Amino acid sequence: MNVWSLPRQACFSGVNYAINADYRDVLEVIKHLTDSQKPEFIRWKIALGLFYEEEIPVEHQQEAMQFLADFIGYGSNDAKPGPKLLDWQKDAAMIVGDVNKVAGQEIRALPFLHWWTFLSFFYGIGEGQLSTVVSIRSKKARGQKLEKWEQKYYKDNKSQIDMRPEETDEERSEKDNMLKWL
Repeated sequence: MNVWSLPRQACFSGVNYAINADYRDVLEVIKHLTDSQKPEFIRWKIALGLFYEEEIPVEHQQEAMQFLADFIGYGSNDAKPGPKLLDWQKDAAMIVGDVNKVAGQEIRALPFLHWWTFLSFFYGIGEGQLSTVVSIRSKKARGQKLEKWEQKYYKDNKSQIDMRPEETDEERSEKDNMLKWL
């Protein structure tokens, strides 16, 4: 993948497949790929269906999954696993605020914003609330001591900083039952 262009399609064995490259589409794909309540093959089936504008033939699905993973990773998929420090859903307000500042406009009002352009804005975020929250999460995940001001910030913003635990099958079932009654 060429990071100097903004891909709008993938090519497998000479056949071009249009992709949904808007940042909102990709965030929806990520949401499904990271849903640990579903089996991995279901997550990928949903992700491929959301990302590609047409169904990918079985013989190209492995390539399609690799392309999708590389596309999400801004041209490569070589990130090293580590503690989860960012939640695109939970942190959405902070992300949008900081990305808007970098972009100099309200990105949600744009009819289309390519995922890689969104990531460029995201990577341009400097000091601020999001970087503070991620830094505290990182220190806590690695067992590092927080500075005094970070301890106070954590105490005052605990619910915003702590990552929400995975919802269990029992909790999901209970929530579904409650929604039926409503």
